[in-house]
Amino acid sequence: MSATRVAVVTLGCARNEVDSEELAGRLVAGGFEVVSEPEDADAVLVNTCGFIDAAKKDSVDVLLAAADLKGNGRTKAVVAVGCMAERYGTELAEALPEADAVLGFDSYADIAERLTQIVKGARPASHQPTDRRLLLPVTPMARRQAVSSVAVPGFGDNGLVGPASGPRVMRSRLEKGPSAPLKIASGCDRRCAFCAIPSFRGSYVSREVDDIVTEARWLVEQGVREVFLVSENTSSYGKDLGDPRALETLLDTLAGVDGLDWVRLSYLQPAEVKPSLLDAILRTPTVVDYFDIPFQHASGDVLRRMRRFGDSDAFLDLLGRIRTVSPNAGVRSNVIVGFPGETDADFAVLRDFVAAADLDVLGVFSYSDEEGTEGATLSDHVPDELIEERRADLTDLALVLMEGRAARRVGDRVEVLIEGHEDGAARGRARHQGPDVDGTTSVTGDHGVGDIVLATVTDCEGIDLIAAGES
Repeated sequence: MSATRVAVVTLGCARNEVDSEELAGRLVAGGFEVVSEPEDADAVLVNTCGFIDAAKKDSVDVLLAAADLKGNGRTKAVVAVGCMAERYGTELAEALPEADAVLGFDSYADIAERLTQIVKGARPASHQPTDRRLLLPVTPMARRQAVSSVAVPGFGDNGLVGPASGPRVMRSRLEKGPSAPLKIASGCDRRCAFCAIPSFRGSYVSREVDDIVTEARWLVEQGVREVFLVSENTSSYGKDLGDPRALETLLDTLAGVDGLDWVRLSYLQPAEVKPSLLDAILRTPTVVDYFDIPFQHASGDVLRRMRRFGDSDAFLDLLGRIRTVSPNAGVRSNVIVGFPGETDADFAVLRDFVAAADLDVLGVFSYSDEEGTEGATLSDHVPDELIEERRADLTDLALVLMEGRAARRVGDRVEVLIEGHEDGAARGRARHQGPDVDGTTSVTGDHGVGDIVLATVTDCEGIDLIAAGES
């Protein structure tokens, strides 16, 4: 009898990619065959995103498209997991009866058994949402004793399981490229007024250094040359481990992993990039000079209302310290326009900051109320039409500035990790370009996927670079 086939469809961020690969690993261990196309599957597992309205709509659309496959004679079940399922649970199930089950994070440990029963026709009770911040002690150091009893997606069984041949990673790769996300923590202790993530992802929990390094070695065995360290708040890594320099220790340890050429960090809070961390990033050869720093705004008044820290001067000082050591470092960020109370003067401060910051990539987002957040309760909401006007204006400015930053890289020598081929050229990313969102670099010459090529930038198209490979 052939194995039951399952397709795991991932929506949202790189953290969700890791969660999906944990689910795939558990399903393979439970006897399932993981296939890439939902049309070929007996069951479709949709790892949803519940961050903002557009992401929620995408999740619903994918679930409905998967449910339509149940008329093809093969697909028997469609199951929603992930952040939207965790956040809304029964509410999502009632609104979307086409899904055969809505499962929360607590179901991940026995997902193979649950999916086996669902394919046979069982319809389990839908997940009942709860505030996951209440599942662990408030004090970070006290969480180490309790975390084993709380489901933390992307950690596997504390990152590992123990077969007779020795420990292995509870993960099965769904994408086979030379770069892979590697989760170092889950959850968030911040209370940003616009964000609901902590309520459904829970309190901040760091993985142990040894577990992360073991998984990095496993990824290298799968052909990976770059790991992208991901979490809801990477710069908080180690706050629950009792080591204020845990992230620096982790970077130093990863630098010793044979075959791992690049280590890239994501989501560094500007207030947490202390001098010793900055030095560790800039001085460790394996760690690429790349800074994903979500400033969110530049007006000190708006940032205080957002429950965040800093202002334009502090942020420009941080960027100056980075570029003093590494002038060509890559920097990307996100900002939100139209947060309640944002005045014309506040927006002008943000606009001036963006002009001065000289970022490689900037995402500009319109504020919208998220249920359960402090922002939704604030007065002085900015009219939607003014938010859109500000978003369009700042987006246009950012595009001009980003293209100018890329143009100034012409003539630079860059290292490029080759990830594929297009129109007869090898295509990849230079050290300053993060996965998926920061542009690409096309390189002339005969280069294979996974090669790291030294090249000279000869031109650019928008933020994408064109380079001549060196022999």
